[in-house]
Amino acid sequence: MRIKQLLLKTTVGAAVHLRPLTEVTPQLVTIFGASSFLVDPLFVEAVTKLFPGAAILGCSTAGEISNAGVTDDSCTVTAVGFDATRIKSVSSALSGMSDSRESGERIGKALADPELRAMLVIGPGVQINGSALVDGIMSIVGSGVPVMGGLAGDGGAFKRTWTWGVNGVTDNHVIGVGLYGNSLDFAYGCFGGWETFGPERKITRCDGNVLYELDGKPALDIYKRYLGEYAKSLPASGLLFPFAILGADRKSVGLIRTILGVDEASGSLTLAGAIESNGYVKLMHASTDKLVDGAEVAAKDALSMHRGTRDGLAILISCIGRKLVMGERVDEEVEAVCSVLGSGVTGTGFYSYGEISPFGAGSDCHLHNQTMTITWLSER
Repeated sequence: MRIKQLLLKTTVGAAVHLRPLTEVTPQLVTIFGASSFLVDPLFVEAVTKLFPGAAILGCSTAGEISNAGVTDDSCTVTAVGFDATRIKSVSSALSGMSDSRESGERIGKALADPELRAMLVIGPGVQINGSALVDGIMSIVGSGVPVMGGLAGDGGAFKRTWTWGVNGVTDNHVIGVGLYGNSLDFAYGCFGGWETFGPERKITRCDGNVLYELDGKPALDIYKRYLGEYAKSLPASGLLFPFAILGADRKSVGLIRTILGVDEASGSLTLAGAIESNGYVKLMHASTDKLVDGAEVAAKDALSMHRGTRDGLAILISCIGRKLVMGERVDEEVEAVCSVLGSGVTGTGFYSYGEISPFGAGSDCHLHNQTMTITWLSER
């Protein structure tokens, strides 16, 4: 397995700067960058010409992760040459939020194969039900295939995001990359670090990822009451106070849901993923130290699962909400992951509007919010 990476601060001269990455004869090129890179036709043309035979997996972000740490208004390009692993890339147009599950099914059917070992998925960050997307994929490939990835960002604006795959750069395509063959070693980790506060609130009315009522009252009214002064900054401040999802037995199901939007007329909250009626939610908050500790736990989980050599590619996808909480200390969670995985691992990734990963070895895949997820790929 051969890996080369470049962090770009501008699109000027990209073709020249990126040329050394062709030396690894890549089958996979990951591109995570600010929207300005993905909408630059000269940059897109340069990448397309340099890597004509490679699968492109890319998106716009809310912050870029590379071996250099966390940056903004940049682009991380990582070329990966596999020795024996087979790669297949597909794309599915998303006609709207209601098409999320069906889009996942299309991706799953296009990549399904007896030799499929793992799947990487990147979806738009807006106008999508990420949990339905994952459910659609899993309904086809089954729980034995880990699905890992995330939803694109646009610097925190939540207006228009971009993905990059076999159909080029678009604002409405889900990108799937299948990895095939027994030479692939993979491991993953996923952890939050958020803490709950306040009482449990029963979900009395919801529809998919729209929460209308808690304890029989408008969800937005209750949420604003808890946020106090922060309510003036909604929906942006919702990233700082996500919900812990509890089952009907009031026990945590391990999922966190971020608030993406509010509707004053209906008194509802739009969440980043679906929720179940008759369950419960509880508000959450976090400190930088707790989030860094959570990232370290995710890395240790990946390390405990990993059976290959201490090299390869680590794709780190973390939530924009974590970035907002940590502020200038955001590099610390990436440093914590790198210190666990070791210097032989090349790190790439981005800050997202949703993370896709199993909870741990042998568990089902889910859409997560407010987590650090790690996908570690290497070859025997």
